[in-house]
Amino acid sequence: MEKNQNQPQAYRVRGLDCAEEVAVLKRELGPVIGGEANLAFDVLNAKMTVAAGVPLSQAEVQAAVARTGMTAEPWRDEETALADEGFWERNRRTVLTAASGGLLLAGAGIHAALAGARAAFIEEGVARPSAVVIAFYLLSILAGVWTVLPKAWIALKRLRPDMNLLMVVAVVGAVAIGQWLEAATVAFLFALSLTLEAWSVGRARRAVAALMALSPPEARIIGADGSERKVPPDQVPVGGRFRVLPGDRIPLDGKVVDGTGGVDQSPITGESVPVQKSPGDEVFAGTINGDGSLTVESTKPSTETTLARITRMVGEAQSRRAPSEQWVETFAKYYTPAVMLLAVAFLLVPPLAFGGAWGLWFYRALVLLVIACPCALVISTPVSIVAALAAAARNGVLIKGGVYVEAPARLKAIAMDKTGTLTVGKPTVVEVVPLSEHTEQELLERVAALEAHSTHPLAHAILAYAKEKGVSVPTADEFRNLPGKGASGRVAGTVYWVGSHRYLEERGQETPDVHERLEALSKSGKAVVVVGNDRHVCGFIALADTVRPEAKRAIADLRAAGIEHVVMLTGDNRGTAEAIARETGVDEIHAELLPGDKVTKVEELVAKYGAVAMIGDGVNDAPAMGRATVALAMGAIGTDAAIETADIALMSDDLSKLPWLVRHSRRALTIIRQNIYFALGVKAVFVVLTLFGYSSMWAAVAADSGATLVVVANALRLLRVR
Repeated sequence: MEKNQNQPQAYRVRGLDCAEEVAVLKRELGPVIGGEANLAFDVLNAKMTVAAGVPLSQAEVQAAVARTGMTAEPWRDEETALADEGFWERNRRTVLTAASGGLLLAGAGIHAALAGARAAFIEEGVARPSAVVIAFYLLSILAGVWTVLPKAWIALKRLRPDMNLLMVVAVVGAVAIGQWLEAATVAFLFALSLTLEAWSVGRARRAVAALMALSPPEARIIGADGSERKVPPDQVPVGGRFRVLPGDRIPLDGKVVDGTGGVDQSPITGESVPVQKSPGDEVFAGTINGDGSLTVESTKPSTETTLARITRMVGEAQSRRAPSEQWVETFAKYYTPAVMLLAVAFLLVPPLAFGGAWGLWFYRALVLLVIACPCALVISTPVSIVAALAAAARNGVLIKGGVYVEAPARLKAIAMDKTGTLTVGKPTVVEVVPLSEHTEQELLERVAALEAHSTHPLAHAILAYAKEKGVSVPTADEFRNLPGKGASGRVAGTVYWVGSHRYLEERGQETPDVHERLEALSKSGKAVVVVGNDRHVCGFIALADTVRPEAKRAIADLRAAGIEHVVMLTGDNRGTAEAIARETGVDEIHAELLPGDKVTKVEELVAKYGAVAMIGDGVNDAPAMGRATVALAMGAIGTDAAIETADIALMSDDLSKLPWLVRHSRRALTIIRQNIYFALGVKAVFVVLTLFGYSSMWAAVAADSGATLVVVANALRLLRVR
């Protein structure tokens, strides 16, 4: 392989279990690849990625990893990797742990049978166990420490102590003073702790992998002759058509070309109610078809579907570490060497300064090494972060990194774009006012006939409303477009015109009463389409970008969640902005803003409140989002730019996800803090107990293993969040 790598290199690293191994790999590979910044790690999947352009061949990377006591192989997806692994590779840790426990029990049983339970378990060390018992204990020890011996040896050679070296030193020390049962117990419990840790991490990994499993393995592709056959989704070309039967999962992103029915989008957006789909509507891979058969035209390859991108981003998010993770890693970096020095002090100071017994204090130093193992502290935070990421993704919130899991918990203010965020983002008819003895149906017929020739959003809204009301649209003859003013045409033998308030004034047909009513509508934020003929004004139709139904409740929930200030930023006119503000209950509005003005306002909010989020469409509001503490995209499903731009993307058009996100972030941060305090608290208690002689090695390792399980179980509670 060429040394100049133009593509990133991904490897599965055997032995990569937690942040301690990450630190070891960084120290070994960093200097030879141009710095640690060229390395990325996914601990849950034991994956290491070397950046593109690094002047190191695959063989050289593998050799460097081997120097750490770990092994690296080119990355393959988990299913392929597991298929190629033998039984021993898949189950080595479990088998060795079970063997260590079995040999320990056998040795203890034989010891008790030969010497009596008191001699075996209470007065151990007074009488040396028999050779047979020692053989069982020794085999138990070797099985327990077998997987960590290479790492411990590397740590010793490099004079960089880690938890593997701590445990091995403690076990060897116990053997040296004849505490065979205790040494075997420590080795077994440490192996059991690592096995359970790997299982817990695997559960979090499977929660992320379950996202990709939402995509079905087959698609019913439709041939040119109308025949159907089942093929893997990656064999469906962009533009190819496939059929989705009732109850099936949709295999690819696409556009409905035939059929109607409700689609359950909850796996992607978290929406609890199926969304009605008809020809022209988008559907997404991983969602579930309801009771209608749909024919869909593929719009993206299988590797670029919204589901695939979400899964990929959740995986990449694990490498963007949260502040808590960074703190724990820095703490562990100095903590382990400090513990080694403290153990040496335990061994030397009491005997030399106070005449203590060397054997007693040597044993207590070993106990200190065992209890000081930072395993629980190191593993708890990344598991919490990944569980929080997976839970958020299942609820339709894509968080782009661990750093952004904690950020919403610290927010004090939120700035919101108006159009598409607080409002639906498209105009709808809110009032129809017929005049001059016309009926509502007549007015809608005339307007719809003329607007059928237009592509303006207001025209689409009027036509949709007319269809909803069951109005039949007549043909308009002699249609003329009036640029900047409106349009005219002959409907049912009479020439009618449609236009703005300004065009009405220009025609000189406005009455004081009509003027007053149009001005009131305009000030309330509504757009008005006026309809008339040469004789009189027939009426007018008011349209508005309606407020999202959940907007008012969502803003109230944000305040209940601790957000102090909610601000609306919009380029729309002040009248419209004030009307929306009154309806939603935002604290402050800034209207008629250019993109640069929004940036200035966000900077002012950051200066005043510190932690500020900006939520918008992910594209037009990108400059302002970039200046906020957290950038959020609203309704990012199907919008590649929105997913890429934001730190956090709400995958559905549901503003209530925002207060949910704040509460979820605070819960995650609370669990992380609980884990850190608990892990350090257990260490502190046992250090004191060891100092006064009230602890033992097996009790210390049991406490450490127990602490690890407690913090991991606590972290996994985040997976149950709905």
